[in-house]
Amino acid sequence: MMGTDDMLLAQRDGGSPMTLAAGSAPGESGVSVLSMRFRGSAHFSATTRQHLVWFQSSRQTPFHCRIAGRALRHQPTVGSLAICPAQVDATADAEGSVDAMVVMIDPNHLALAAAEESALCATLIERLSGYDQALFDLGRELVIECVGHYPSGPLYWNEVASNFIFALVARHTSRPARPTRGSLGKDVLDRLRDYVLSHLDEPIEVATLADIAGRSPFHFTRVFVRCVGLTPHRYIVHLRMRRAIELIRDGRMGLAEIAARTGFADQSHLSRWARRIHGVPLTQLAA
Repeated sequence: MMGTDDMLLAQRDGGSPMTLAAGSAPGESGVSVLSMRFRGSAHFSATTRQHLVWFQSSRQTPFHCRIAGRALRHQPTVGSLAICPAQVDATADAEGSVDAMVVMIDPNHLALAAAEESALCATLIERLSGYDQALFDLGRELVIECVGHYPSGPLYWNEVASNFIFALVARHTSRPARPTRGSLGKDVLDRLRDYVLSHLDEPIEVATLADIAGRSPFHFTRVFVRCVGLTPHRYIVHLRMRRAIELIRDGRMGLAEIAARTGFADQSHLSRWARRIHGVPLTQLAA
Protein backbone atom coordinates (compact mmCIF):
# COMPACT_ATOMS: atom_id res chain seq x y z
CA MET A 1 0.00 0.00 0.00
CA MET A 2 1.40 3.37 -1.04
CA GLY A 3 0.73 6.84 0.33
CA THR A 4 1.68 9.73 -1.94
CA ASP A 5 0.69 13.33 -1.15
CA ASP A 6 -2.43 12.15 0.71
CA MET A 7 -3.18 9.49 -1.92
CA LEU A 8 -3.72 5.89 -0.80
CA LEU A 9 -2.93 3.32 -3.51
CA ALA A 10 -3.20 -0.47 -3.25
CA GLN A 11 -3.56 -3.54 -5.47
CA ARG A 12 -5.26 -6.91 -4.84
CA ASP A 13 -2.55 -8.38 -2.58
CA GLY A 14 -2.70 -5.30 -0.36
CA GLY A 15 0.68 -4.11 -1.52
CA SER A 16 1.64 -1.02 -3.44
CA PRO A 17 1.30 -0.81 -7.21
CA MET A 18 4.48 -0.90 -9.27
CA THR A 19 5.81 2.61 -9.87
CA LEU A 20 6.70 3.06 -13.53
CA ALA A 21 7.59 6.75 -13.27
CA ALA A 22 7.37 9.41 -10.59
CA GLY A 23 8.63 12.94 -10.16
CA SER A 24 9.12 16.37 -11.63
CA ALA A 25 12.02 18.09 -13.37
CA PRO A 26 14.04 20.78 -11.56
CA GLY A 27 12.34 24.17 -11.36
CA GLU A 28 8.92 25.37 -10.33
CA SER A 29 6.63 23.89 -13.00
CA GLY A 30 3.94 23.09 -10.44
CA VAL A 31 3.41 19.70 -12.12
CA SER A 32 4.51 16.19 -11.19
CA VAL A 33 3.57 12.76 -12.54
CA LEU A 34 3.02 9.27 -11.20
CA SER A 35 2.67 6.28 -13.54
CA MET A 36 1.60 2.98 -11.93
CA ARG A 37 0.75 -0.65 -12.63
CA PHE A 38 -1.82 -2.34 -10.37
CA ARG A 39 -2.00 -6.16 -10.34
CA GLY A 40 -5.32 -7.95 -9.85
CA SER A 41 -7.30 -4.93 -8.72
CA ALA A 42 -6.76 -1.29 -7.87
CA HIS A 43 -7.80 0.98 -5.03
CA PHE A 44 -7.30 4.75 -4.97
CA SER A 45 -8.47 7.23 -2.38
CA ALA A 46 -7.41 10.81 -1.77
CA THR A 47 -8.14 14.23 -0.38
CA THR A 48 -5.07 16.00 -1.68
CA ARG A 49 -3.53 19.44 -1.54
CA GLN A 50 -3.04 19.24 -5.30
CA HIS A 51 -5.36 18.93 -8.27
CA LEU A 52 -5.28 15.40 -9.71
CA VAL A 53 -5.92 14.26 -13.26
CA TRP A 54 -6.12 10.47 -13.51
CA PHE A 55 -5.67 8.82 -16.91
CA GLN A 56 -6.42 5.21 -17.79
CA SER A 57 -3.34 3.83 -19.60
CA SER A 58 -4.39 0.21 -20.12
CA ARG A 59 -7.25 -1.84 -21.56
CA GLN A 60 -10.83 -1.49 -20.35
CA THR A 61 -11.36 -2.46 -16.72
CA PRO A 62 -14.58 -1.99 -14.71
CA PHE A 63 -14.25 0.98 -12.33
CA HIS A 64 -16.37 2.30 -9.50
CA CYS A 65 -15.50 5.96 -8.93
CA ARG A 66 -16.71 8.51 -6.39
CA ILE A 67 -15.89 12.22 -6.20
CA ALA A 68 -17.50 14.51 -3.61
CA GLY A 69 -20.44 12.17 -3.11
CA ARG A 70 -21.12 11.57 -6.81
CA ALA A 71 -20.59 8.02 -8.07
CA LEU A 72 -20.12 6.29 -11.42
CA ARG A 73 -19.64 2.65 -12.35
CA HIS A 74 -18.15 2.36 -15.83
CA GLN A 75 -15.51 0.72 -18.00
CA PRO A 76 -13.14 3.50 -19.13
CA THR A 77 -11.12 3.19 -22.33
CA VAL A 78 -7.44 3.97 -22.74
CA GLY A 79 -7.00 7.73 -22.42
CA SER A 80 -10.12 8.26 -20.30
CA LEU A 81 -9.64 10.81 -17.56
CA ALA A 82 -11.04 11.72 -14.17
CA ILE A 83 -10.41 15.11 -12.55
CA CYS A 84 -10.30 15.59 -8.80
CA PRO A 85 -9.78 19.19 -7.61
CA ALA A 86 -7.69 19.84 -4.51
CA GLN A 87 -9.37 19.24 -1.14
CA VAL A 88 -12.13 17.11 -2.68
CA ASP A 89 -12.70 13.53 -1.49
CA ALA A 90 -12.24 10.91 -4.20
CA THR A 91 -12.05 7.13 -4.39
CA ALA A 92 -11.81 4.62 -7.22
CA ASP A 93 -11.80 0.84 -7.27
CA ALA A 94 -11.01 -1.31 -10.30
CA GLU A 95 -11.97 -4.97 -10.62
CA GLY A 96 -8.88 -5.99 -12.60
CA SER A 97 -5.29 -5.07 -13.38
CA VAL A 98 -4.79 -1.45 -14.34
CA ASP A 99 -2.08 0.81 -15.73
CA ALA A 100 -2.72 4.44 -14.86
CA MET A 101 -0.98 7.78 -14.74
CA VAL A 102 -1.78 10.67 -12.45
CA VAL A 103 -0.75 14.25 -13.19
CA MET A 104 -0.62 16.40 -10.07
CA ILE A 105 -0.94 20.19 -10.36
CA ASP A 106 -0.21 22.85 -7.75
CA PRO A 107 -3.45 24.88 -7.38
CA ASN A 108 -1.44 28.11 -7.27
CA HIS A 109 0.03 27.42 -10.71
CA LEU A 110 -3.44 26.75 -12.09
CA ALA A 111 -4.66 30.03 -10.56
CA LEU A 112 -1.77 31.93 -12.16
CA ALA A 113 -2.45 30.36 -15.56
CA ALA A 114 -6.13 31.25 -15.23
CA ALA A 115 -5.24 34.84 -14.36
CA GLU A 116 -2.97 35.08 -17.39
CA GLU A 117 -5.85 33.80 -19.55
CA SER A 118 -8.23 36.43 -18.14
CA ALA A 119 -10.07 33.72 -16.23
CA LEU A 120 -9.59 34.96 -12.68
CA CYS A 121 -11.01 32.67 -9.99
CA ALA A 122 -11.61 29.87 -12.50
CA THR A 123 -12.60 26.62 -10.76
CA LEU A 124 -11.42 23.19 -11.87
CA ILE A 125 -14.42 21.04 -12.79
CA GLU A 126 -14.83 17.66 -11.09
CA ARG A 127 -15.07 14.88 -13.66
CA LEU A 128 -15.82 11.24 -12.95
CA SER A 129 -15.19 10.43 -16.60
CA GLY A 130 -14.14 12.21 -19.76
CA TYR A 131 -11.75 12.21 -22.66
CA ASP A 132 -9.20 14.76 -23.85
CA GLN A 133 -6.68 13.33 -26.31
CA ALA A 134 -4.41 16.40 -26.31
CA LEU A 135 -4.26 16.42 -22.52
CA PHE A 136 -3.56 12.67 -22.48
CA ASP A 137 -0.71 13.14 -24.97
CA LEU A 138 0.83 15.89 -22.84
CA GLY A 139 0.60 13.68 -19.76
CA ARG A 140 2.29 10.79 -21.60
CA GLU A 141 5.08 13.13 -22.73
CA LEU A 142 5.69 14.12 -19.11
CA VAL A 143 5.85 10.44 -18.11
CA ILE A 144 8.29 9.65 -20.96
CA GLU A 145 10.54 12.52 -19.86
CA CYS A 146 10.36 11.37 -16.25
CA VAL A 147 11.27 7.75 -17.16
CA GLY A 148 14.29 9.01 -19.11
CA HIS A 149 15.41 11.35 -16.30
CA TYR A 150 14.43 14.42 -18.33
CA PRO A 151 16.60 13.94 -21.44
CA SER A 152 15.12 17.04 -23.08
CA GLY A 153 15.94 19.16 -20.02
CA PRO A 154 13.96 21.15 -17.45
CA LEU A 155 12.97 23.85 -19.95
CA TYR A 156 11.20 21.31 -22.11
CA TRP A 157 9.48 19.79 -19.07
CA ASN A 158 8.34 23.26 -17.97
CA GLU A 159 6.95 23.96 -21.43
CA VAL A 160 4.97 20.71 -21.56
CA ALA A 161 3.78 21.18 -17.96
CA SER A 162 2.71 24.74 -18.76
CA ASN A 163 0.80 23.53 -21.83
CA PHE A 164 -0.93 20.92 -19.67
CA ILE A 165 -2.03 23.55 -17.15
CA PHE A 166 -3.23 25.98 -19.81
CA ALA A 167 -5.20 23.16 -21.46
CA LEU A 168 -6.89 22.45 -18.13
CA VAL A 169 -7.80 26.11 -17.78
CA ALA A 170 -9.15 26.31 -21.33
CA ARG A 171 -11.24 23.14 -21.32
CA HIS A 172 -11.82 21.94 -17.77
CA THR A 173 -12.61 24.98 -15.64
CA SER A 174 -15.72 27.00 -14.95
CA ARG A 175 -15.61 30.77 -14.60
CA PRO A 176 -17.86 32.98 -12.49
CA ALA A 177 -20.38 34.97 -14.52
CA ARG A 178 -19.36 38.08 -12.60
CA PRO A 179 -16.50 38.88 -10.20
CA THR A 180 -17.10 37.22 -6.85
CA ARG A 181 -17.06 39.26 -3.70
CA GLY A 182 -13.52 39.66 -2.42
CA SER A 183 -11.87 39.04 -5.80
CA LEU A 184 -9.77 41.44 -7.87
CA GLY A 185 -11.55 41.58 -11.20
CA LYS A 186 -9.93 41.52 -14.63
CA ASP A 187 -9.77 45.32 -14.99
CA VAL A 188 -7.88 45.66 -11.71
CA LEU A 189 -5.42 42.89 -12.58
CA ASP A 190 -4.86 44.51 -15.99
CA ARG A 191 -4.01 47.82 -14.31
CA LEU A 192 -1.66 46.10 -11.88
CA ARG A 193 0.10 44.20 -14.67
CA ASP A 194 0.45 47.35 -16.78
CA TYR A 195 1.92 49.25 -13.84
CA VAL A 196 4.48 46.54 -13.05
CA LEU A 197 5.53 46.19 -16.69
CA SER A 198 5.96 49.96 -16.94
CA HIS A 199 8.17 50.09 -13.84
CA LEU A 200 10.20 46.88 -14.09
CA ASP A 201 13.50 48.70 -13.66
CA GLU A 202 12.34 50.42 -10.46
CA PRO A 203 11.53 49.25 -6.93
CA ILE A 204 7.83 48.32 -6.79
CA GLU A 205 6.08 48.49 -3.44
CA VAL A 206 3.10 46.32 -2.51
CA ALA A 207 1.52 49.42 -0.97
CA THR A 208 1.55 51.08 -4.40
CA LEU A 209 -0.19 48.09 -5.97
CA ALA A 210 -2.70 48.07 -3.13
CA ASP A 211 -3.51 51.73 -3.85
CA ILE A 212 -4.12 50.88 -7.52
CA ALA A 213 -6.49 48.12 -6.40
CA GLY A 214 -8.18 50.42 -3.89
CA ARG A 215 -7.46 48.18 -0.90
CA SER A 216 -5.32 48.16 2.20
CA PRO A 217 -1.96 46.39 1.74
CA PHE A 218 -3.00 43.57 4.10
CA HIS A 219 -6.36 42.94 2.45
CA PHE A 220 -4.87 43.37 -1.03
CA THR A 221 -2.22 40.70 -0.42
CA ARG A 222 -4.80 38.19 0.83
CA VAL A 223 -7.13 38.76 -2.11
CA PHE A 224 -4.26 38.75 -4.61
CA VAL A 225 -2.92 35.38 -3.42
CA ARG A 226 -6.41 33.88 -3.51
CA CYS A 227 -7.08 35.09 -7.06
CA VAL A 228 -3.66 34.86 -8.73
CA GLY A 229 -1.95 32.06 -6.79
CA LEU A 230 1.15 34.13 -5.99
CA THR A 231 2.01 36.83 -3.50
CA PRO A 232 2.29 40.28 -5.08
CA HIS A 233 6.08 40.08 -4.68
CA ARG A 234 6.30 36.73 -6.49
CA TYR A 235 3.99 38.02 -9.22
CA ILE A 236 6.38 40.95 -9.76
CA VAL A 237 9.27 38.47 -9.99
CA HIS A 238 7.22 36.39 -12.42
CA LEU A 239 6.75 39.38 -14.75
CA ARG A 240 10.39 40.46 -14.35
CA MET A 241 11.63 36.99 -15.26
CA ARG A 242 9.29 36.69 -18.23
CA ARG A 243 10.58 39.99 -19.63
CA ALA A 244 14.18 39.03 -18.88
CA ILE A 245 13.79 35.82 -20.90
CA GLU A 246 12.37 37.81 -23.82
CA LEU A 247 15.43 40.10 -23.76
CA ILE A 248 17.87 37.19 -23.38
CA ARG A 249 16.38 35.48 -26.43
CA ASP A 250 16.41 38.72 -28.35
CA GLY A 251 20.20 38.65 -27.93
CA ARG A 252 20.88 42.39 -28.19
CA MET A 253 21.78 43.05 -24.54
CA GLY A 254 24.26 41.65 -22.09
CA LEU A 255 23.01 39.82 -19.01
CA ALA A 256 24.04 42.60 -16.63
CA GLU A 257 22.04 45.16 -18.60
CA ILE A 258 19.05 42.83 -18.80
CA ALA A 259 19.16 42.35 -15.03
CA ALA A 260 19.17 46.13 -14.52
CA ARG A 261 16.35 46.71 -16.99
CA THR A 262 14.11 44.10 -15.39
CA GLY A 263 14.61 45.09 -11.77
CA PHE A 264 17.02 42.43 -10.54
CA ALA A 265 19.82 43.61 -8.29
CA ASP A 266 22.50 42.24 -10.63
CA GLN A 267 23.26 39.38 -13.00
CA SER A 268 23.83 36.99 -10.10
CA HIS A 269 20.40 37.82 -8.66
CA LEU A 270 18.78 37.16 -12.03
CA SER A 271 20.68 33.90 -12.38
CA ARG A 272 19.53 32.64 -8.97
CA TRP A 273 15.89 33.26 -9.88
CA ALA A 274 16.37 31.55 -13.25
CA ARG A 275 17.66 28.41 -11.56
CA ARG A 276 14.92 28.50 -8.94
CA ILE A 277 12.02 28.96 -11.39
CA HIS A 278 13.26 27.19 -14.52
CA GLY A 279 15.86 24.81 -13.10
CA VAL A 280 18.59 25.90 -15.53
CA PRO A 281 21.37 28.53 -15.74
CA LEU A 282 20.74 31.77 -17.61
CA THR A 283 22.71 30.64 -20.66
CA GLN A 284 20.19 27.86 -21.34
CA LEU A 285 17.30 30.34 -21.35
CA ALA A 286 18.64 31.81 -24.59
CA ALA A 287 17.60 28.71 -26.54
